[in-house]
Amino acid sequence: MQKLIVLLGFILLPSTGFAQTEDLSQSRAHYQYFLDLFRTENSKDQERALRFIEQNWDPSFEIFALESLYFLNQPKSKLKLLLLLQKSSGQNIAYDYNAWFEYLWNKPENYNADYYQFKAILHRSIDFRFADYFLGRSDQSEIRLDEVRWGGVKQDGIPPLRNPQMIPAEQADYLDDNNIVFGISINGDTRAYPKRILAWHEMFTDTVGGVPVAGVYCTLCGTVILYKTQYEGTQYNFGTSGFLYRSNKLMYDQKTQSLWNTLWGRPVIGPLVGQDIQLEYLNVVTTTWKQWKQMHPDTQVLSTNTGHRRDYGEGVAYKDYFATDELMFNIPQNDRRLRNKQEILALRDPLNTEEVVAISSKFLKRNRIYSLNYNGENLTIFTDKSGAHRVYRTQGVSFKEYNKTDGAIDSSGNYWTLHEDQLYNEFTGESLALMPAHNAFWFGFKAAFPNTKLIK
Repeated sequence: MQKLIVLLGFILLPSTGFAQTEDLSQSRAHYQYFLDLFRTENSKDQERALRFIEQNWDPSFEIFALESLYFLNQPKSKLKLLLLLQKSSGQNIAYDYNAWFEYLWNKPENYNADYYQFKAILHRSIDFRFADYFLGRSDQSEIRLDEVRWGGVKQDGIPPLRNPQMIPAEQADYLDDNNIVFGISINGDTRAYPKRILAWHEMFTDTVGGVPVAGVYCTLCGTVILYKTQYEGTQYNFGTSGFLYRSNKLMYDQKTQSLWNTLWGRPVIGPLVGQDIQLEYLNVVTTTWKQWKQMHPDTQVLSTNTGHRRDYGEGVAYKDYFATDELMFNIPQNDRRLRNKQEILALRDPLNTEEVVAISSKFLKRNRIYSLNYNGENLTIFTDKSGAHRVYRTQGVSFKEYNKTDGAIDSSGNYWTLHEDQLYNEFTGESLALMPAHNAFWFGFKAAFPNTKLIK
């Protein structure tokens, strides 16, 4: 995680200036005293601010104190503020910010509109565009603001790939057979996005098969989701906000600067909240380059000529993070039924049901053909030899054999071919539709959907 040190240079909202006496408390918002710790290096001014904070302490100050501690680069004031927070909260936590956040998140939220102002000003010194995410949006939010954490980069500091260059499979000599790719196919336009490239960019926007889409890769929670970016005639242009919610990246739309939850596919802070916007998501197959190329020899694949200079070697990006089960940014509670980063297949149909199912990928590898009832319909999941999952709406058709690649035989002996949009019966011409799905790390998906049903 990158972390900037915030010193001075705030672009301030109108303020009455530094705290000279405690009598000014009637004319200044309380959060301004926390900001005073950043506005000056003068020890006397900092002492006055700390004295006011201590004498007027309220439990709602905890989040102001915690976020101030995170950025404050004045050792004496930082220590005094920490001791005040410890004393007032009764928590014996030092500078373990994840522990402090977990403490706060497991209590009822306790902040008001001032917190939106404070968060905007505090983070505006990092990137002036951050202020737009929070200013005046206290009544335009459906998530806890104290769970929105800065991820260590500026807006689009992890640069999305816009209409990236694609090349034919035979030209992709930089890829080895065992490299992980994220495969998509829309209206016959079939493409592969190698993990080794996408992990450096975490998003691409393009038109695939005539459909405007955004592919969002949250490296922290192991999720690639492909969204249609048009909704009811409106085109949304997305980027990476620089902020996280429950360790999941928040994207933003360029027109309104609303923040969107990438797992939910809808705006969660900003003027678009409450407008019943729900992006439709499409299927993403996580597989190996060898397997994808075998099934789709005509596939296009992302070129390393991205316009950015990165080490696109396999496994380079986030190497240390992927190597352990430890989290970079914590969540309110961990569900220990699976390891944090154990991979699951996510089943959800937000346009038709609130039912959400997570199936362990290890379980599916032991059950290459797996059927279940979801939202009143029969689904069959096929898991190929690369570990890739494909989900079909099989309408009561049962299968007894699968070649672990692209063919299956039903209980009546009919042969079906697996395609990226359907299961096709070679004899009768019957087809069964694909249900969009995606992979994720267990911890991040469960944090986003607390009522998830787990199959393991």
